Amino acid sequence: MLIKLYAIAFPAFLVLDAAWLSLAKGFYAGQVGSLMKTSVNWTAAIAFYLLFVLGLVIFAIAPAMEKSSLTHAVFSGALFGLVSYATYDLTNLAVAKGWTIPVTIVDMAWGTALSAAVSLIAYSLAHRIGL
Repeated sequence: MLIKLYAIAFPAFLVLDAAWLSLAKGFYAGQVGSLMKTSVNWTAAIAFYLLFVLGLVIFAIAPAMEKSSLTHAVFSGALFGLVSYATYDLTNLAVAKGWTIPVTIVDMAWGTALSAAVSLIAYSLAHRIGL
């Protein structure tokens, strides 16, 4: 079941995050543009996506399926996203020169919302197809 949940969650995560990144590109560039590379390290980006979605499935979506609880999926997904994105953002705020409070707040809010949404989508689709 984990592989099937992953197969549902992964594309949902990619689509939502790609939409966000295209919308918020100017915000991030304006806030921390001097820290950004001119090109994306796709190996690192793909590794993040693969691992993050795995964590979301294991810690939020699969337990929600076992409990048959959409509320659990959304809450656990949101919490997983908040803690994960906070780890990155608050560490950068603590040690990176030029990292801003607005980026920290917006990025943590995005990680929370993204993870909740992916958990909602994955749970709903999995429930609908009878996983």
